[in-house]
Amino acid sequence: MELLKRKEKSSLTERVMQFGEGNFLRGFVDWMFDRLNKENSGDFGVVAVQPLEAGMIDKLNEQDGLYSLYLRGLLNGEKIEETQVIDCITRGINPYISREEFFDCAQNPDLRYIVSNTTEAGIEYRKEECDFNTTTFPGRLTMFMKARFDAGLDGFVLLPCELIDKNGDNLKECVLKYAVDWDYGDDFVKWINEKNCFTNTLVDRIVTGYPRNTANDMEKQFGYLDNMIDTGEIFHLWVIEGDTKYAAELPFDKIGLNVLWTDDVTPYKKRKVRILNGAHTMMVPAARLAGLETVHEAMDDKEVYDFAYKGIFDEIIPTLNLPKEELCQFANDVIERFKNPFIKHYLLSIALNSVSKFKVRVLPSITEYIKRYNKEPECLVFSLAALMMFYRTSEANDDKEIMNFMKTASPAEILKRTDYWGEDLSYLLPSVEGYINNIKENGIRKAMREVL
Repeated sequence: MELLKRKEKSSLTERVMQFGEGNFLRGFVDWMFDRLNKENSGDFGVVAVQPLEAGMIDKLNEQDGLYSLYLRGLLNGEKIEETQVIDCITRGINPYISREEFFDCAQNPDLRYIVSNTTEAGIEYRKEECDFNTTTFPGRLTMFMKARFDAGLDGFVLLPCELIDKNGDNLKECVLKYAVDWDYGDDFVKWINEKNCFTNTLVDRIVTGYPRNTANDMEKQFGYLDNMIDTGEIFHLWVIEGDTKYAAELPFDKIGLNVLWTDDVTPYKKRKVRILNGAHTMMVPAARLAGLETVHEAMDDKEVYDFAYKGIFDEIIPTLNLPKEELCQFANDVIERFKNPFIKHYLLSIALNSVSKFKVRVLPSITEYIKRYNKEPECLVFSLAALMMFYRTSEANDDKEIMNFMKTASPAEILKRTDYWGEDLSYLLPSVEGYINNIKENGIRKAMREVL
Protein backbone atom coordinates (compact mmCIF):
# COMPACT_ATOMS: atom_id res chain seq x y z
CA MET A 1 0.00 0.00 0.00
CA GLU A 2 1.12 3.54 -0.71
CA LEU A 3 1.04 6.54 1.62
CA LEU A 4 -2.01 8.80 1.34
CA LYS A 5 -1.02 11.64 -1.03
CA ARG A 6 -2.62 14.21 -3.30
CA LYS A 7 -3.01 13.43 -6.98
CA GLU A 8 -2.67 17.13 -7.79
CA LYS A 9 -1.81 20.30 -5.88
CA SER A 10 -4.56 21.86 -3.79
CA SER A 11 -6.36 24.75 -5.50
CA LEU A 12 -7.85 26.11 -2.27
CA THR A 13 -7.21 29.73 -1.30
CA GLU A 14 -5.30 30.00 1.97
CA ARG A 15 -7.75 31.92 4.14
CA VAL A 16 -7.06 30.23 7.50
CA MET A 17 -3.89 30.03 9.59
CA GLN A 18 -3.97 27.39 12.29
CA PHE A 19 -1.55 27.34 15.22
CA GLY A 20 -1.54 23.66 16.08
CA GLU A 21 -1.45 20.45 14.06
CA GLY A 22 -2.69 18.10 16.76
CA ASN A 23 -5.62 15.75 16.98
CA PHE A 24 -8.22 18.20 18.26
CA LEU A 25 -7.95 20.89 15.59
CA ARG A 26 -7.78 18.27 12.84
CA GLY A 27 -10.80 16.43 14.24
CA PHE A 28 -12.88 19.54 14.91
CA VAL A 29 -12.03 22.83 13.13
CA ASP A 30 -10.45 21.34 10.00
CA TRP A 31 -13.36 18.92 9.68
CA MET A 32 -15.71 21.92 9.66
CA PHE A 33 -13.77 23.86 7.02
CA ASP A 34 -13.51 20.70 4.95
CA ARG A 35 -17.27 20.30 5.06
CA LEU A 36 -17.78 23.94 4.06
CA ASN A 37 -15.57 23.30 1.04
CA LYS A 38 -17.33 20.11 0.00
CA GLU A 39 -20.93 20.85 0.92
CA ASN A 40 -21.22 24.62 0.51
CA SER A 41 -18.80 25.37 -2.34
CA GLY A 42 -16.38 26.90 0.14
CA ASP A 43 -12.83 27.93 -0.63
CA PHE A 44 -11.06 27.64 2.70
CA GLY A 45 -7.47 26.50 2.57
CA VAL A 46 -5.78 26.02 5.94
CA VAL A 47 -2.09 26.63 6.66
CA ALA A 48 -1.12 24.59 9.72
CA VAL A 49 1.69 26.07 11.84
CA GLN A 50 3.60 23.94 14.32
CA PRO A 51 3.50 25.86 17.64
CA LEU A 52 6.28 23.88 19.37
CA GLU A 53 9.71 22.85 18.13
CA ALA A 54 8.73 19.18 18.37
CA GLY A 55 5.61 18.35 16.40
CA MET A 56 3.96 16.47 13.56
CA ILE A 57 4.19 18.95 10.68
CA ASP A 58 6.73 16.80 8.81
CA LYS A 59 4.41 13.78 8.96
CA LEU A 60 1.49 15.92 7.83
CA ASN A 61 3.48 17.35 4.91
CA GLU A 62 4.54 13.85 3.85
CA GLN A 63 0.84 13.25 3.18
CA ASP A 64 0.32 16.65 1.51
CA GLY A 65 -1.89 17.71 4.42
CA LEU A 66 -4.31 14.80 3.90
CA TYR A 67 -5.52 12.47 6.65
CA SER A 68 -8.45 10.19 7.42
CA LEU A 69 -10.94 11.18 10.11
CA TYR A 70 -13.02 8.41 11.67
CA LEU A 71 -16.05 9.59 13.70
CA ARG A 72 -18.19 7.21 15.72
CA GLY A 73 -20.91 7.42 18.31
CA LEU A 74 -24.65 7.44 18.90
CA LEU A 75 -27.00 9.78 17.07
CA ASN A 76 -30.66 9.62 18.06
CA GLY A 77 -30.01 6.17 19.49
CA GLU A 78 -28.41 4.83 16.33
CA LYS A 79 -24.77 3.78 16.05
CA ILE A 80 -23.02 5.98 13.51
CA GLU A 81 -19.58 5.40 12.00
CA GLU A 82 -18.19 7.55 9.21
CA THR A 83 -14.76 7.99 7.66
CA GLN A 84 -13.66 10.82 5.39
CA VAL A 85 -10.42 12.15 3.98
CA ILE A 86 -9.90 15.74 5.16
CA ASP A 87 -8.12 17.79 2.49
CA CYS A 88 -8.50 21.45 3.52
CA ILE A 89 -4.91 21.73 4.85
CA THR A 90 -2.82 23.06 1.96
CA ARG A 91 0.54 22.84 3.74
CA GLY A 92 2.20 22.75 7.11
CA ILE A 93 4.90 25.14 8.31
CA ASN A 94 7.51 24.56 10.99
CA PRO A 95 8.44 28.19 11.79
CA TYR A 96 11.51 27.11 13.73
CA ILE A 97 12.97 25.83 10.47
CA SER A 98 11.05 27.82 7.83
CA ARG A 99 10.81 31.24 9.49
CA GLU A 100 10.61 33.15 6.23
CA GLU A 101 7.79 30.94 4.91
CA PHE A 102 5.84 31.61 8.09
CA PHE A 103 6.16 35.41 7.94
CA ASP A 104 5.48 35.42 4.19
CA CYS A 105 1.93 34.33 5.08
CA ALA A 106 1.40 37.73 6.69
CA GLN A 107 1.67 39.26 3.21
CA ASN A 108 -1.26 37.18 1.91
CA PRO A 109 -4.30 39.52 1.61
CA ASP A 110 -6.65 36.49 1.45
CA LEU A 111 -5.61 35.30 4.92
CA ARG A 112 -8.57 36.14 7.13
CA TYR A 113 -8.92 33.73 10.07
CA ILE A 114 -6.50 32.58 12.77
CA VAL A 115 -7.36 29.46 14.78
CA SER A 116 -5.33 28.07 17.67
CA ASN A 117 -5.21 25.23 20.15
CA THR A 118 -1.95 25.46 22.06
CA THR A 119 -3.30 23.83 25.28
CA GLU A 120 -4.57 25.72 28.31
CA ALA A 121 -1.00 26.83 29.10
CA GLY A 122 -0.48 28.21 25.58
CA ILE A 123 -2.11 31.61 26.10
CA GLU A 124 0.56 32.98 28.38
CA TYR A 125 2.35 36.30 28.78
CA ARG A 126 5.93 36.54 30.01
CA LYS A 127 7.90 39.77 30.14
CA GLU A 128 10.85 38.91 27.92
CA GLU A 129 13.00 39.92 24.99
CA CYS A 130 11.61 39.81 21.44
CA ASP A 131 13.00 36.39 20.52
CA PHE A 132 10.93 34.08 18.30
CA ASN A 133 12.52 30.88 19.61
CA THR A 134 11.94 31.56 23.29
CA THR A 135 8.72 33.56 23.43
CA THR A 136 5.19 32.24 23.96
CA PHE A 137 2.52 31.55 21.35
CA PRO A 138 0.95 35.01 21.92
CA GLY A 139 4.44 36.47 21.45
CA ARG A 140 4.90 34.77 18.08
CA LEU A 141 1.38 35.80 17.10
CA THR A 142 2.25 39.42 17.96
CA MET A 143 5.31 39.23 15.69
CA PHE A 144 3.17 37.79 12.90
CA MET A 145 0.51 40.49 13.31
CA LYS A 146 3.21 43.18 13.28
CA ALA A 147 4.39 41.81 9.90
CA ARG A 148 0.78 42.01 8.73
CA PHE A 149 0.48 45.60 9.94
CA ASP A 150 3.75 46.55 8.23
CA ALA A 151 2.35 45.15 4.96
CA GLY A 152 -0.53 47.63 5.20
CA LEU A 153 -3.21 44.90 5.29
CA ASP A 154 -6.35 44.47 7.36
CA GLY A 155 -6.32 42.30 10.46
CA PHE A 156 -7.87 38.95 11.31
CA VAL A 157 -10.80 37.20 12.91
CA LEU A 158 -9.16 35.17 15.69
CA LEU A 159 -10.87 31.98 16.91
CA PRO A 160 -8.80 30.54 19.78
CA CYS A 161 -9.90 27.09 20.94
CA GLU A 162 -7.85 26.82 24.13
CA LEU A 163 -9.95 25.63 27.07
CA ILE A 164 -9.72 28.69 29.29
CA ASP A 165 -12.30 31.30 30.24
CA LYS A 166 -12.43 34.28 27.87
CA ASN A 167 -9.74 32.76 25.63
CA GLY A 168 -10.02 35.52 23.04
CA ASP A 169 -9.90 38.33 25.61
CA ASN A 170 -6.87 36.75 27.27
CA LEU A 171 -5.08 36.28 23.95
CA LYS A 172 -5.68 39.92 22.98
CA GLU A 173 -4.43 41.11 26.37
CA CYS A 174 -1.19 39.16 25.88
CA VAL A 175 -0.70 40.54 22.36
CA LEU A 176 -1.19 44.12 23.53
CA LYS A 177 1.31 43.63 26.36
CA TYR A 178 3.94 42.33 23.95
CA ALA A 179 3.24 45.21 21.57
CA VAL A 180 4.06 47.66 24.37
CA ASP A 181 7.06 45.68 25.67
CA TRP A 182 8.60 45.50 22.22
CA ASP A 183 7.91 49.14 21.27
CA TYR A 184 5.79 48.28 18.25
CA GLY A 185 4.17 51.72 18.48
CA ASP A 186 0.80 53.31 19.12
CA ASP A 187 -0.34 52.87 15.51
CA PHE A 188 0.12 49.11 15.77
CA VAL A 189 -1.81 49.02 19.05
CA LYS A 190 -4.61 51.01 17.40
CA TRP A 191 -4.59 48.57 14.45
CA ILE A 192 -4.86 45.61 16.86
CA ASN A 193 -7.87 47.18 18.54
CA GLU A 194 -9.67 48.43 15.43
CA LYS A 195 -8.81 45.98 12.64
CA ASN A 196 -8.95 42.62 14.45
CA CYS A 197 -11.68 40.63 16.15
CA PHE A 198 -10.61 38.38 19.05
CA THR A 199 -13.55 36.05 19.75
CA ASN A 200 -14.16 34.06 22.92
CA THR A 201 -15.10 30.49 22.09
CA LEU A 202 -16.28 27.27 23.67
CA VAL A 203 -15.41 24.01 21.93
CA ASP A 204 -16.81 20.58 22.69
CA ARG A 205 -15.93 17.28 21.04
CA ILE A 206 -14.05 14.27 22.35
CA VAL A 207 -11.22 13.66 19.87
CA THR A 208 -9.46 10.41 20.71
CA GLY A 209 -6.63 10.76 18.18
CA TYR A 210 -4.54 8.11 16.48
CA PRO A 211 -6.08 4.62 16.92
CA ARG A 212 -2.92 2.66 17.75
CA ASN A 213 -4.71 -0.65 18.32
CA THR A 214 -6.72 -0.62 15.10
CA ALA A 215 -4.70 1.55 12.71
CA ASN A 216 -3.33 -1.39 10.67
CA ASP A 217 -6.80 -2.86 10.15
CA MET A 218 -8.16 0.56 9.19
CA GLU A 219 -5.39 1.09 6.62
CA LYS A 220 -6.19 -2.28 5.03
CA GLN A 221 -9.81 -1.19 4.79
CA PHE A 222 -8.82 2.22 3.35
CA GLY A 223 -6.37 0.73 0.87
CA TYR A 224 -3.61 3.21 1.74
CA LEU A 225 -1.16 4.01 4.54
CA ASP A 226 -2.03 6.92 6.80
CA ASN A 227 0.21 7.96 9.68
CA MET A 228 -2.14 10.79 10.65
CA ILE A 229 -5.45 8.95 11.17
CA ASP A 230 -7.61 10.86 13.64
CA THR A 231 -10.67 9.60 15.53
CA GLY A 232 -13.42 11.29 17.49
CA GLU A 233 -17.05 11.24 18.55
CA ILE A 234 -19.98 12.32 16.40
CA PHE A 235 -21.11 15.08 18.77
CA HIS A 236 -19.67 18.56 18.24
CA LEU A 237 -20.39 22.07 19.46
CA TRP A 238 -18.62 25.37 18.77
CA VAL A 239 -19.97 28.48 20.51
CA ILE A 240 -18.40 31.73 19.28
CA GLU A 241 -18.82 35.07 21.05
CA GLY A 242 -18.52 37.68 18.33
CA ASP A 243 -20.32 39.85 15.80
CA THR A 244 -22.86 37.73 13.93
CA LYS A 245 -21.74 39.32 10.66
CA TYR A 246 -18.91 36.79 10.69
CA ALA A 247 -21.45 33.96 10.72
CA ALA A 248 -22.31 34.89 7.14
CA GLU A 249 -18.64 34.58 6.20
CA LEU A 250 -18.45 31.17 7.87
CA PRO A 251 -21.87 29.62 7.11
CA PHE A 252 -21.39 26.48 9.18
CA ASP A 253 -25.09 26.48 10.05
CA LYS A 254 -26.00 26.16 6.36
CA ILE A 255 -24.58 22.62 6.35
CA GLY A 256 -26.11 21.58 9.67
CA LEU A 257 -23.08 22.05 11.90
CA ASN A 258 -23.65 22.79 15.58
CA VAL A 259 -21.95 26.21 15.55
CA LEU A 260 -23.57 29.05 17.51
CA TRP A 261 -22.70 32.75 17.30
CA THR A 262 -23.65 34.69 20.39
CA ASP A 263 -22.96 37.96 22.20
CA ASP A 264 -22.10 36.05 25.40
CA VAL A 265 -20.52 32.61 25.61
CA THR A 266 -20.87 32.49 29.42
CA PRO A 267 -24.27 30.73 29.69
CA TYR A 268 -23.12 28.04 27.25
CA LYS A 269 -19.95 27.45 29.22
CA LYS A 270 -22.03 27.25 32.40
CA ARG A 271 -24.35 24.78 30.67
CA LYS A 272 -21.43 22.57 29.70
CA VAL A 273 -19.74 22.72 33.11
CA ARG A 274 -22.95 22.13 35.06
CA ILE A 275 -24.57 19.46 32.86
CA LEU A 276 -21.75 17.59 31.12
CA ASN A 277 -18.91 17.97 33.62
CA GLY A 278 -21.29 18.17 36.57
CA ALA A 279 -23.00 14.91 35.63
CA HIS A 280 -19.62 13.20 35.39
CA THR A 281 -18.53 14.42 38.82
CA MET A 282 -21.82 13.70 40.61
CA MET A 283 -22.11 10.22 39.08
CA VAL A 284 -18.57 8.86 39.25
CA PRO A 285 -18.04 8.25 43.01
CA ALA A 286 -21.33 6.35 43.33
CA ALA A 287 -20.71 4.40 40.11
CA ARG A 288 -17.21 3.43 41.21
CA LEU A 289 -18.44 2.40 44.66
CA ALA A 290 -20.94 0.20 42.79
CA GLY A 291 -18.03 -1.59 41.09
CA LEU A 292 -18.30 -0.06 37.61
CA GLU A 293 -15.28 0.94 35.53
CA THR A 294 -16.37 3.10 32.58
CA VAL A 295 -18.97 5.76 31.80
CA HIS A 296 -20.52 3.42 29.24
CA GLU A 297 -20.96 0.71 31.90
CA ALA A 298 -22.52 3.30 34.21
CA MET A 299 -25.08 4.19 31.55
CA ASP A 300 -25.93 0.50 31.17
CA ASP A 301 -26.51 0.19 34.93
CA LYS A 302 -30.11 0.97 35.91
CA GLU A 303 -29.46 2.51 39.34
CA VAL A 304 -26.59 4.71 38.18
CA TYR A 305 -28.38 5.74 34.99
CA ASP A 306 -31.56 6.70 36.87
CA PHE A 307 -29.48 8.54 39.47
CA ALA A 308 -27.61 10.55 36.81
CA TYR A 309 -30.82 11.22 34.84
CA LYS A 310 -32.68 12.57 37.87
CA GLY A 311 -29.69 14.66 38.91
CA ILE A 312 -29.42 16.25 35.47
CA PHE A 313 -33.07 16.84 34.59
CA ASP A 314 -34.64 17.43 38.01
CA GLU A 315 -31.84 19.19 39.85
CA ILE A 316 -29.24 20.74 37.51
CA ILE A 317 -31.38 22.00 34.62
CA PRO A 318 -33.81 23.88 36.94
CA THR A 319 -30.86 26.03 38.11
CA LEU A 320 -29.87 27.28 34.64
CA ASN A 321 -31.27 30.25 32.72
CA LEU A 322 -31.19 29.16 29.07
CA PRO A 323 -34.47 28.01 27.46
CA LYS A 324 -35.57 24.70 28.96
CA GLU A 325 -36.00 23.05 25.56
CA GLU A 326 -32.43 23.97 24.66
CA LEU A 327 -31.11 22.67 28.00
CA CYS A 328 -32.99 19.39 27.67
CA GLN A 329 -31.69 18.86 24.15
CA PHE A 330 -28.13 19.43 25.35
CA ALA A 331 -28.71 17.05 28.29
CA ASN A 332 -30.07 14.35 25.98
CA ASP A 333 -26.98 14.80 23.79
CA VAL A 334 -24.79 14.43 26.88
CA ILE A 335 -26.46 11.18 27.89
CA GLU A 336 -26.07 9.86 24.35
CA ARG A 337 -22.38 10.77 24.48
CA PHE A 338 -22.03 8.96 27.80
CA LYS A 339 -23.55 5.89 26.14
CA ASN A 340 -21.08 5.96 23.23
CA PRO A 341 -19.95 2.30 22.90
CA PHE A 342 -16.84 3.28 20.93
CA ILE A 343 -15.19 5.28 23.72
CA LYS A 344 -13.80 3.80 26.93
CA HIS A 345 -13.91 6.68 29.40
CA TYR A 346 -12.68 5.30 32.71
CA LEU A 347 -14.38 6.49 35.88
CA LEU A 348 -11.08 6.70 37.75
CA SER A 349 -9.76 9.13 35.14
CA ILE A 350 -12.73 11.41 35.74
CA ALA A 351 -12.37 10.96 39.52
CA LEU A 352 -8.93 12.61 39.56
CA ASN A 353 -8.99 15.70 41.86
CA SER A 354 -12.69 15.25 42.58
CA VAL A 355 -12.80 17.72 45.47
CA SER A 356 -11.84 20.72 43.33
CA LYS A 357 -14.03 19.44 40.49
CA PHE A 358 -17.02 19.12 42.82
CA LYS A 359 -16.57 22.72 43.96
CA VAL A 360 -16.67 24.04 40.38
CA ARG A 361 -19.01 21.59 38.68
CA VAL A 362 -21.63 20.46 41.23
CA LEU A 363 -21.67 22.75 44.26
CA PRO A 364 -22.98 25.78 42.30
CA SER A 365 -25.99 23.69 41.24
CA ILE A 366 -26.63 22.71 44.87
CA THR A 367 -26.49 26.26 46.18
CA GLU A 368 -28.55 27.67 43.31
CA TYR A 369 -31.19 24.93 43.71
CA ILE A 370 -31.55 25.69 47.43
CA LYS A 371 -31.75 29.41 46.69
CA ARG A 372 -34.50 28.94 44.10
CA TYR A 373 -36.57 26.18 45.68
CA ASN A 374 -35.75 26.38 49.41
CA LYS A 375 -34.96 22.67 49.59
CA GLU A 376 -31.96 20.45 48.92
CA PRO A 377 -31.41 18.64 45.61
CA GLU A 378 -31.30 15.05 46.81
CA CYS A 379 -29.15 13.45 44.12
CA LEU A 380 -26.55 16.18 44.15
CA VAL A 381 -26.22 16.19 47.94
CA PHE A 382 -26.12 12.38 47.90
CA SER A 383 -23.26 12.63 45.41
CA LEU A 384 -21.30 14.66 47.99
CA ALA A 385 -21.81 11.86 50.53
CA ALA A 386 -20.69 9.30 47.93
CA LEU A 387 -17.62 11.44 47.21
CA MET A 388 -16.69 11.34 50.91
CA MET A 389 -17.07 7.56 50.92
CA PHE A 390 -15.01 7.24 47.74
CA TYR A 391 -12.15 9.21 49.32
CA ARG A 392 -11.99 6.57 52.07
CA THR A 393 -10.99 3.99 49.44
CA SER A 394 -7.52 3.46 48.03
CA GLU A 395 -8.66 4.58 44.56
CA ALA A 396 -9.00 8.29 45.27
CA ASN A 397 -6.32 10.35 43.52
CA ASP A 398 -5.85 13.93 44.63
CA ASP A 399 -3.46 16.24 46.44
CA LYS A 400 -1.78 14.25 49.24
CA GLU A 401 -3.04 16.56 51.99
CA ILE A 402 -6.61 16.33 50.68
CA MET A 403 -6.50 12.53 50.46
CA ASN A 404 -5.04 12.14 53.97
CA PHE A 405 -7.63 14.47 55.46
CA MET A 406 -10.64 13.06 53.59
CA LYS A 407 -9.72 9.48 54.52
CA THR A 408 -10.07 10.03 58.28
CA ALA A 409 -12.06 13.24 58.84
CA SER A 410 -15.70 13.23 59.91
CA PRO A 411 -18.39 14.61 57.57
CA ALA A 412 -18.72 17.63 59.87
CA GLU A 413 -14.99 18.39 59.61
CA ILE A 414 -15.02 17.98 55.83
CA LEU A 415 -18.02 20.24 55.31
CA LYS A 416 -16.38 23.01 57.35
CA ARG A 417 -13.37 23.21 54.99
CA THR A 418 -13.95 26.57 53.35
CA ASP A 419 -10.62 26.16 51.55
CA TYR A 420 -12.10 23.11 49.78
CA TRP A 421 -15.58 24.42 49.01
CA GLY A 422 -15.30 28.22 49.11
CA GLU A 423 -17.88 28.28 51.93
CA ASP A 424 -18.88 26.42 55.07
CA LEU A 425 -21.25 23.61 54.03
CA SER A 426 -22.26 22.60 57.56
CA TYR A 427 -25.90 23.26 56.67
CA LEU A 428 -25.77 20.06 54.58
CA LEU A 429 -24.55 17.92 57.50
CA PRO A 430 -27.86 16.23 58.49
CA SER A 431 -28.49 15.03 54.94
CA VAL A 432 -24.91 14.05 54.22
CA GLU A 433 -24.59 12.08 57.46
CA GLY A 434 -27.89 10.34 56.75
CA TYR A 435 -26.77 9.34 53.25
CA ILE A 436 -23.38 8.10 54.50
CA ASN A 437 -25.00 5.97 57.22
CA ASN A 438 -27.38 4.51 54.64
CA ILE A 439 -24.49 3.67 52.29
CA LYS A 440 -22.59 1.99 55.15
CA GLU A 441 -25.60 -0.01 56.36
CA ASN A 442 -27.30 -0.93 53.08
CA GLY A 443 -24.73 -0.50 50.31
CA ILE A 444 -24.47 2.10 47.59
CA ARG A 445 -27.11 0.61 45.31
CA LYS A 446 -29.91 0.46 47.87
CA ALA A 447 -28.99 3.93 49.11
CA MET A 448 -29.21 5.26 45.55
CA ARG A 449 -32.58 3.62 45.01
CA GLU A 450 -33.96 5.32 48.10
CA VAL A 451 -32.90 8.72 46.75
CA LEU A 452 -34.70 7.90 43.50
